Amino acid sequence: MRALAQSPVQAPGQVYGDHRFNPGHPRLALETMQLRPAAVLIPVVDHGDEATVLLTKRSETLRNHTGQVAFPGGRVDATDPTPEYTALRETQEEIGLPDKFIDVVGRMPDYVSGSGYLISPVLSVVKPGFRLDLNPQEVDTAFEVPLRFLMDPLNHRRDSRMWNDLEWYFYEMPYDGQRIWGVTAGIIRTLYERLYA
Repeated sequence: MRALAQSPVQAPGQVYGDHRFNPGHPRLALETMQLRPAAVLIPVVDHGDEATVLLTKRSETLRNHTGQVAFPGGRVDATDPTPEYTALRETQEEIGLPDKFIDVVGRMPDYVSGSGYLISPVLSVVKPGFRLDLNPQEVDTAFEVPLRFLMDPLNHRRDSRMWNDLEWYFYEMPYDGQRIWGVTAGIIRTLYERLYA
C-alpha cells in the first residue's frame, strides 16, 4: 500500500468526487463552484495480519452532516501549511490520536464533495496501542472496519435519494450497524480504484 500511495497523486485534468456518480447534476457545476479546501486523514491501523480503517461517527449535535460516518478531518485553516498538517491537526482535535502513532504515507487524489469542499485525503498507517480521547462536541464514537471489507467491491453498493427534486447517487458500505455512505464512501471507493482495482 505504501508504494502505491507514493505514486503520482493525480493525472492532469483528472478530478475525483461526487460528480463522477452524478454527471451533469446542477449541484456540481465544477466550472463555477467556489470550492473550500479541507483535508481528512485515512487512518489504516496496522494490526499485522488484519489492517483496519479508523472511522468516526459525527456528533448528533453538529449543525452539518449530523451523525454521519466520517474520516477525521475538516476545513483547512489559513495558517495550515499543508493538507497533511490539517488532517493531523483535525484528527488530534476530534479523536485525540497522538501524532507519534501516525505515519503519513501519501495523498490520495483530491475529492470534490457536493457540499462544495475540495477534500485532500491523507493516507496514513497507524501503529496500534493508541488510546483515543474523543471530543464529544464533534464525535460520538470511533470504530474500526477491516480494510479487506472496504476494499472488496462487492461491499460497494450504489444508492440514491432525492435532492431538490433531483436524484442524487452515491456509494454506501454498511458495516456492523454503521452506515458508511456519501463522501466517506466515495473516498473509500477512490482509494479502492486507485490502489486495488
